[in-house]
Amino acid sequence: MIDTWRLYPVLALAALAGASLWLERITRIEEPVAAVEHGGPDFVAEHTRLVGFGEDGRQRYELLAERLEHFPASDITRLHEPRLHMQDAQRDTHISATRGDVSPGGERVDLEGKVQVRRPGSADALPLALDSETLTVWPDAHRAQTDSPVVLMRGDSRATAQGMRADNLFGTLELTGEVRTHMPRRQGPSS
Repeated sequence: MIDTWRLYPVLALAALAGASLWLERITRIEEPVAAVEHGGPDFVAEHTRLVGFGEDGRQRYELLAERLEHFPASDITRLHEPRLHMQDAQRDTHISATRGDVSPGGERVDLEGKVQVRRPGSADALPLALDSETLTVWPDAHRAQTDSPVVLMRGDSRATAQGMRADNLFGTLELTGEVRTHMPRRQGPSS
């Protein structure tokens, strides 16, 4: 049979350890969080130009903004009056807006307010213009989409829709929701 008096020192040490842990937790002083984490930006830049390059070393896009603010709490970069110029081998695309947010890592740009997309015409393609209130752009993937109403002009043709998805790499543009189009009759040579 075990003598119970031998357990008293073990129980006393366990109680002392528990009391010490409890005392440490109730007297712990929380470290103050830096004020910049709660609201303001940690840096601001005026008249900013960011350039992205492809794996081949060629320029893929250029992003200009009147003002750029980085918020460390969310790692979001806010752009004021952004202008995005995306380039590929076949065509250039120009996008502008009132404001935009760049995701952490710069993979996505969410544009808002008077979003305009312009692509100049070429020998084999008509000029393209798209207007919306919002647009999400993935510059490296050359993709864009919006769930906001859009107005699309290509030459004399006009289309409106409740949303849009575009993929520049595959040359596709899909209008979604209540699509309405006006395509004037082609004027061919008279016989």
